[in-house]
Amino acid sequence: MTFVAGNTDPKPELSARAQHDVACIQAALAGQANAYEALLDRYRRSVYHVVLKMVHDPDDADDLTLEVFAKAFRSLACYRPEYAFSTWLFRIASNHSIDFVRRKKLHTQSIHQEVSTGTSEGFFLEVPAQDPDPQEAYIRQQRKELVQALVERLPPKYRQLVRLRYFEERSYDEIATETQAPLGTVKAQLFRARELLFELAKGRAAAL
Repeated sequence: MTFVAGNTDPKPELSARAQHDVACIQAALAGQANAYEALLDRYRRSVYHVVLKMVHDPDDADDLTLEVFAKAFRSLACYRPEYAFSTWLFRIASNHSIDFVRRKKLHTQSIHQEVSTGTSEGFFLEVPAQDPDPQEAYIRQQRKELVQALVERLPPKYRQLVRLRYFEERSYDEIATETQAPLGTVKAQLFRARELLFELAKGRAAAL
């Protein structure tokens, strides 16, 4: 993978690997898409293993890995080479995974499960049935329609993948089988689809 580095040379005291990363970052910030691909190729497996150790589910780890890179690439201008890029990236992966685990624990707490208090006594959650008020229901519907409208603007190959993964909740293996594409290609194209959706959403927000 070749790219042209920016005007600022990497610091000579950095290791060769770190200098290569800084050159990639400079090129990415200059608008060279293949520089993003170089960073993704170099660190995808490492980030995946960091995430998997924390979430213990391969499908969740795949999704979160893509989200970590999306978050890192959006914040790339904030990176400073005083620290290794890998350290910065793994910190993002760790924090993102922690947030996911916390959300998942909240979402999977059963209302019929006894909650431990750390003593011999426990209690059961009592959650009254409560439908969302009309305004909240309207907002949720609007969000759903907005996402669907953005998905419709994706190129057909990305649109199909997003529908299979996020609307029909298919696994990566199932998507690869249905589309007759290599598993790695499916994951890479879903990553690109996420990026395109993010750019479309930014454009939509700027127009409001």
